[in-house]
Amino acid sequence: MIIPPIFNGAIKAFFTRKDTGADPETVGRALSVSKEKIFMPVQKHTDRVLIVRSNSSIEIADAVLTAEENMLIGVQVADCVPILLYDKMNSVIGAVHAGWKGTAARILPKTIHAMKEYFSSSPENILAAFGPSIRWECYPVGDEVKDAVSKASGEGEYFLYNDNKYCVDLSSANIYQALSMGVSREHIWISPECTRCNPDAFFSYRYSKAYEGSQGGFIGIL
Repeated sequence: MIIPPIFNGAIKAFFTRKDTGADPETVGRALSVSKEKIFMPVQKHTDRVLIVRSNSSIEIADAVLTAEENMLIGVQVADCVPILLYDKMNSVIGAVHAGWKGTAARILPKTIHAMKEYFSSSPENILAAFGPSIRWECYPVGDEVKDAVSKASGEGEYFLYNDNKYCVDLSSANIYQALSMGVSREHIWISPECTRCNPDAFFSYRYSKAYEGSQGGFIGIL
């Protein structure tokens, strides 16, 4: 597991690798947490943010927020960006799945907005960790993706031109989106690992050209 140091042990937060994956039973066993206490939404590359209570049913969403204790929330990925959020003042946590469609739909800013609206969070108190994802030249995209991500993220260094194609770094694009919402750069941690470059460690849809499994990002007030 990858433990983002940005949270300083205040909560339980981690990103899994291929060996653990994103199966709630496997994750729960590794942490001695009942799988019934692990909440993961049905992901469809939407921009929907779900507020989770202890009795919430599983719904379609690509971001989840909660202030409940004794619950682990998470998202699964296989190249997309897993993002974990923590409001250190109000004890609110979030997990976000940001592929190119979610990035283009500004799912991360919408999640931060939901933290403000439902939990009175202030962006300057939010810590964010970006887990392993496909990076830079490993993710060539067409004009549709380039234009959509650019429109959503604004000016910033998250594209490069390689082998006559534009490549996008979704983690960097989402960092610019977080900054635009008022999150401090000092409160952001980003994994340097690329999922496509490390197929032994991570599932990568772009590498395998088929779905073979997923890893995840998980966070909880345990």
